[in-house]
Amino acid sequence: MKERIVRAVAGIMVLASVTLAYTVNINWLWLGVFVGVNLLQSAFTRFCPLELILKAIGVKD
Repeated sequence: MKERIVRAVAGIMVLASVTLAYTVNINWLWLGVFVGVNLLQSAFTRFCPLELILKAIGVKD
């Protein structure tokens, strides 16, 4: 369940970043870059801050 939530939140953040960059300011694309870099590093290190948050609030695997 955690993996699905992480993917959904990442997707929402990327879409929000693109939408905000188009409507507000181009610098919102840095949010999407941050999300992408975090996903890439978590593929190698298996460390994801959102998973720690989900574990702390009691979301099951």
